[in-house]
Amino acid sequence: MALIKSISGIRGTIGGKPGEGLSPLDVVTFAAAYGTWLKKKGHPSNSIVLGRDARISGEMVSSLVANTLIGLGWDVLDIGLSTTPTVELAVPWTKAAGGIIITASHNPAQWNALKLLNDRGEFISDQDGKDLLTIAENQDFDFADVMKLGQLTQDDSFLQQHVDHVLGLSWVNQPVIEKANFRVLVDAVNSTGGIVVPMLLKALGVQHVDVIFGEATGHFGHNPEPLPENLTEMISKMKGGNYDLGIVVDPDVDRLCFISEDGTPFGEEYTLVAVAEYVLSVKPGNTVSNLSSTRALADVTRKAGGDYFAAAVGEVNVVTQMKAVNAIIGGEGNGGVIFPESHYGRDSLVGIGLFLTHLANKGIKASELRASYPAYVISKNKIELSADLNVDLILATVAEKYKNENVNTIDGVKIDFPDRWVHLRKSNTEPIIRIYAEASSEAEADTLAQQIIHVIEEIAKV
Repeated sequence: MALIKSISGIRGTIGGKPGEGLSPLDVVTFAAAYGTWLKKKGHPSNSIVLGRDARISGEMVSSLVANTLIGLGWDVLDIGLSTTPTVELAVPWTKAAGGIIITASHNPAQWNALKLLNDRGEFISDQDGKDLLTIAENQDFDFADVMKLGQLTQDDSFLQQHVDHVLGLSWVNQPVIEKANFRVLVDAVNSTGGIVVPMLLKALGVQHVDVIFGEATGHFGHNPEPLPENLTEMISKMKGGNYDLGIVVDPDVDRLCFISEDGTPFGEEYTLVAVAEYVLSVKPGNTVSNLSSTRALADVTRKAGGDYFAAAVGEVNVVTQMKAVNAIIGGEGNGGVIFPESHYGRDSLVGIGLFLTHLANKGIKASELRASYPAYVISKNKIELSADLNVDLILATVAEKYKNENVNTIDGVKIDFPDRWVHLRKSNTEPIIRIYAEASSEAEADTLAQQIIHVIEEIAKV
């Protein structure tokens, strides 16, 4: 069993002893810490928005969270089966003090988690997370007396409101999408995407929509991370030639990837690239992604006359950088699209609306759109080190060795060569360095990664 407490929330496998798995006691403790931390913020609202994906433990965890917050005196707006971006939008829409999404994102069914939002519907900051962890560790809670308990309100209208919001974006052209007469296959991995993605597609005028793994049972039909190796049924059906596009989301609908009409994966890294190209064609500006995302976004941005900026890994870091440089579009290479005209959160529904508009405007096949972008391949590796080694010193030594290249040290060490890059990040929990390398072919990316691994091994001997 596993339990991971971090500044971004609490995540773990359901069951086991308290402190080892995500037990009910751990859920209550962390919910109480969040409610207590939020009280100290002194927000004028007494409401917290709560939503969940469809995973098996979701209803149990949501009930524990809701009643804990009520016990602290908070009013809880439970929007039920939902998505992460829907809750992010619901918080400012309802002027709530904060929000919690019960989801473990792309993790398997035995996992669940609490994702924590501030009053802007954005993930809490590093310092806020540390303060919250301190409250949880000290169990510094003060529950309300019986006459000051909060109230529970349930409202299941927010998925429809989210769909309406996407259609209301001036960048999403519903008539153009409808005219394209797309035939779409959706893989919703048995979570809330099976409810809301078909709703959105129908509203956009897509008349031919089929869904696999569409029933929101939480019994995921395959590993829920939207990687090609987990999408064999979708890819097989797409190869049949009956669809123009395959759309895949993760359980909480903040990661988005596409399968081209010929069954070829469009590539999660290129979800943001395609959407950014469209947005930049309408209004040139700056873009942001994390250091481990494809260089193709920078290429597309500079071609459109904008500037590209890199952020440390993590959605909150990408959002911070986007605000700093007034980025028009940004996100992460895992299929996460962040469009500030909507909100500062990864949103698959917004991504779908923008992508379909782009594809319809182009009047070409998805495979042809993908072929129009620079071809890069990312190789993901790791090296395990002995526990007594100073990983920070090793990374600093690597940075020094390559100081004549373009080196970025805001999050580990990233070395940008003229035609490729490599990014080294240490694990916070074990003596491991993760190594991501990108080049124009898999062989070149693997070679670069192995080259850096060899350098690390030589340094570690010293």
